[in-house]
Amino acid sequence: MRKKVFQLLVDNTAGVLSRISGLFSRRGYNIESITAGVTADPRFTRITIMAEGDDVILEQIEKQVAKLVDVRDVKELKPEESVYRELVMIKVKAAAAQRADVIALADVFRAKIIDVANESLIIELTGNQSKIDAFIKLLDGYEIPELARTGIAGLGRGMERVTYIDD
Repeated sequence: MRKKVFQLLVDNTAGVLSRISGLFSRRGYNIESITAGVTADPRFTRITIMAEGDDVILEQIEKQVAKLVDVRDVKELKPEESVYRELVMIKVKAAAAQRADVIALADVFRAKIIDVANESLIIELTGNQSKIDAFIKLLDGYEIPELARTGIAGLGRGMERVTYIDD
């Protein structure tokens, strides 16, 4: 089993995300990560999906997604040709005496403290999955009452594979 990241350019219409995730559900494919957002052109949405499977399943996913009505373009975002990022917000329970240690860890990872309360901090970190996983692992000795991850967003490097849609 291996993971593959797909970038979809789709019409910005109601239900498009539901139709795409429904295809995965009907076929029994697992979505490891999914993000979606409107592009610079408000007619279109960019969806980044990370899926896991063998080569045959991953090829089927790409072909079947490309057949959906609202899908304008599908491409694989290969790690060596792309940039991936993920955002995580982590609420760490930390008394005043523990805060300096938590802040020092955040500084090492270039994370931001975005909220401070009497008994907790909220930390924001952006990076690749391994960076985020490593940071969470270092927080293992602290209580994490809440955590929110966005999933992977990605773009291909350079201009060679940019898709332009003229309508």
